[in-house]
Amino acid sequence: MGRQNFSELHANGSLMATPISYSSKLPGEQASIFSVMAQKARKYKALDVSQGYPDFEMDPDLQNLVTGAMQQGKNQYAPLEGLAALREQISLKIQLLHKKTYDYLSEVTVTNGATQALFLAITAFVRPGEKVLILKPAYDSYEPAVTISGGIPVPIPLKDPEYEINWEALEENLGPDTRMIIINNPHNPSGRVWSREEMNKLAGLLQDTQTLLLSDEVYEHLVFDGRTHISVSAVSQLAERAIVCASFGKIFHNTGWKMGYCVAPRELMKEIQKIHQINVFCVHHPTQSALAEYLKEPRHYLELSHFYQTKRDYFLRLIRNSRFQWTPAQGTYFQLLSYHSITDQPDVEYAEWLVREHRISTIPVSVFNHNRKDWKQLRICFAKKDETLEQAAEVINKL
Repeated sequence: MGRQNFSELHANGSLMATPISYSSKLPGEQASIFSVMAQKARKYKALDVSQGYPDFEMDPDLQNLVTGAMQQGKNQYAPLEGLAALREQISLKIQLLHKKTYDYLSEVTVTNGATQALFLAITAFVRPGEKVLILKPAYDSYEPAVTISGGIPVPIPLKDPEYEINWEALEENLGPDTRMIIINNPHNPSGRVWSREEMNKLAGLLQDTQTLLLSDEVYEHLVFDGRTHISVSAVSQLAERAIVCASFGKIFHNTGWKMGYCVAPRELMKEIQKIHQINVFCVHHPTQSALAEYLKEPRHYLELSHFYQTKRDYFLRLIRNSRFQWTPAQGTYFQLLSYHSITDQPDVEYAEWLVREHRISTIPVSVFNHNRKDWKQLRICFAKKDETLEQAAEVINKL
C-alpha cells in the first residue's frame, strides 16, 4: 500500500488516521454572553432587551436607496477602500462635527462593521509581546483580537461606581512596549461619555510615547442631556496617532447590515488596508452607494441624540417606582440598572434567573469586567419600541 507515515492499519485492514495536533489561539474562550442570552431568550420565549439592536424598522428611504442601487446594477465588487462617494461623505461629516479633515482618498476605509475595523487596526499594528491597554469593562472582541496577534492585553479597570478613568493605572502601565491603548466613547456598557478635559489629559499622557490609540466610537451620535461627543478626531495631538472606528448599523437601526468604517492618518491607513485586502477585500456595494446618498442630509444623524434620549427618559419614567437604582446613561442606547438592594445573587445567576422565571433577557455586566468583578448591575437596551419598553418595565416593577 506504499508509505504510511501519517496513518496506521487497523487489524481489519482499514486505515486509522493519526490525530491532528494543534494549539488553540484562544484557549478557554467561551461563547459570547450575547449568544448565550439570545439562546436563553429564544428557549424561554423571553422579552429580549439584552442585545444592542433596535426592534423597530429603519428609515424606509434608506432601504429604498439600497434597493435602487441594486436595480441600477451596483452589485459587483466595490473598491477595496470603499466607494469614493461614501468616503467623501464620511470625511465631510467628521469635518462638520469635529473640525478635522481626513483625506477621503487615503485616510478613510469602509469596513464590514466596526468590529472588523477594530480587528484590522489591532492586527495591522500589534506584534507578539507588545502590550495593549484596554479600559475595562470593555466590548468583548478587543482582547481576543489582541491575543490572536500575539499581543498582551493589559486591563485597566475603570473606577466604580461612576466608571471614572483610572489615570494612575494608565500611567503606570504605559511604557516602551505599549503598542496601543483601546478606548470606547461613548462607553458600552456604562453609557459614560468622555469630557474634553479627559481627552486633553490623555493627549498629554501619550505625547512623548510611540503608543497608538484605537478609539471605538460606534455610539458617537447617541449623547444626551446637552453633552457633546468629543471624538479623538477633534483633538489634534490624539488624531495624529489614532485609528477611529465607527458604525452605520448602530446609528441607522440596521445592525444586520454590518457596515462601518475607520479613519486614520495616511501612513497608518496604508497598513490597515493591507490587512483589509486579504481579509474581506471590500464590503457590500449597493449599501455603500445608498449610505453615500443618505449622509448628504445631516439631520439623519444629528437628530439621533434627541430620538434616543426620549426613549431613555421614557423607560426610566416607567421604572421609577421599581427597586432598581441607576444613574441615567450619558450616551449609547444602554442603561445600567443596579439590583444590590434586591438580592445578593451574582449577576450572571440573576440574569439567568430572570430569563428563566420572569421571561426577560438582560446582560450581566460582570462579563465585561476585569476578573469578572460583580457590581450587581444589569445592562438593558432601550433601543426598542415603546411597547417593548412598557413590557420590560412591567416585569422590572414587579421584582
